[in-house]
Amino acid sequence: MHTNQSKTAISRRALLGAAAGLITMSPRDNALAAQPSAAAAKATVRDHLWLFTTPAGSSNNYMEVGGYRGGSRMTPAEGAFFLNVPNLILVRNRDLPSLPNSQQWRAKTEYEQYAIAFRPLKKVIWSVVGSGGKGGMEELHHVIGLAKKYPNIGGIFLDDYIIHSKKQPDGRVVGQPAVTPEELKSARERLKSVGRPMEIWVTLYTHELQPKHPRYKGCQPPLEGFLDLFDMLTLWTWNGEELRDLDASLANLESLAPKAHKSLGLYMWDYFNKRPMPVELMKLQCERGLKWLREGRVQELIFLSSTLCDMGLPSVEFAREWIAKVGGEAM
Repeated sequence: MHTNQSKTAISRRALLGAAAGLITMSPRDNALAAQPSAAAAKATVRDHLWLFTTPAGSSNNYMEVGGYRGGSRMTPAEGAFFLNVPNLILVRNRDLPSLPNSQQWRAKTEYEQYAIAFRPLKKVIWSVVGSGGKGGMEELHHVIGLAKKYPNIGGIFLDDYIIHSKKQPDGRVVGQPAVTPEELKSARERLKSVGRPMEIWVTLYTHELQPKHPRYKGCQPPLEGFLDLFDMLTLWTWNGEELRDLDASLANLESLAPKAHKSLGLYMWDYFNKRPMPVELMKLQCERGLKWLREGRVQELIFLSSTLCDMGLPSVEFAREWIAKVGGEAM
């Protein structure tokens, strides 16, 4: 009796399976089956949040001027973990990280050891022009080598792009690009060797884009003439008090480069005034940035920097709590 029931069950299962094979899914059902789940496909605010980083301790001189002693020990990867953001920009500062050397006994270069720590991150942009405009395209081949091995490295970053500023007879301060338009075009061709799309990002300060600004630093050749060579224009306000003019600053950049992708840089330290960014202004940056992100006027928000994250600053705590609050919201 038990054996017969088993045979009957098997037969029924076979019959049901055969019948199921005859059922044809509608085109709509096929399309739905091919799509990822709504939860997987929907981007969140956090997907567009970044941390600007430099090697541990490389900004301690700024903190000491501001009366914050003891020094930061936060590494770039730890900073991203602390703020809970998935994307990171690594920028050379005070010659750190040092260039890969020729010592064959080292299993990994210093550059690669940073790249290994960044593997859990979604996307990484690596500087070739670091703080103070140092570096240049001689570093590009190192970054290309890393990008071929680590797929989350998605491009190069040019920080403090206008250098060698000199006062002109008419009172203006005019500088030169750290990398010429011709070098940018060459870099674009060299980046193709990675075998996937690679981006070029640049730092732009609000005062560099406003000719009437008292701290204006012009660029020769004029910067607006080759902004289209960059994939991402990151906008920064060096003087915290000028954040009250943030709307005008973004509008000015939009007028110069209406089609370019843009990111808003959010300082957590007011470098011009040598103090932590006041919470009031930190809140202004965050709220305005989120509004523009949702409107599509900016594509990313970048917090600066990792070396502030372990200093106990109210501005950092505000940013961390704000990210925890809005990070999971849908775009």
